[in-house]
Amino acid sequence: MTDEDLKFMRLALELAKKAELKDEVPVGAVIVQDGEVIGRGTNTSIGDHDPTSHAEINAIREAAKLIKNYRLKDCSIYVTLEPCAMCVGAIQHARIGKIIYGATDPKTGACGGMVDLIGIKEINHHAEAMSGVLEKECSQILKDFFLSKRKKP
Repeated sequence: MTDEDLKFMRLALELAKKAELKDEVPVGAVIVQDGEVIGRGTNTSIGDHDPTSHAEINAIREAAKLIKNYRLKDCSIYVTLEPCAMCVGAIQHARIGKIIYGATDPKTGACGGMVDLIGIKEINHHAEAMSGVLEKECSQILKDFFLSKRKKP
């Protein structure tokens, strides 16, 4: 884990906090190319009435538009929660090379938490994954969010 990994995960956490303020599941993602953020995303599924509006998908859309290419080669994605199968599929289609995430997701994570889609050798693109970057902070924001939901009448 590098200082750069910590820096970009902190940015993703800031985005997660912004999602939480909008009563969205607090997940944030940033896409980095050559040390620069080219895409940012938060979960917006509830507000957008769109089940595909996960933080990773929104960050991919922004980055692709910015560089005017649906292939995000030589990019990394930093996300506060282990990506689900849909998001890993999008990451692989975009050819993002590295997935760095904070909290593992044993229920829907697709980088080894529940299933390991990036480890399937028959898939023609393989991203590297690294977990545990600011894991405590990334986990805590989700725990607090869902705890507050359960406490509301």
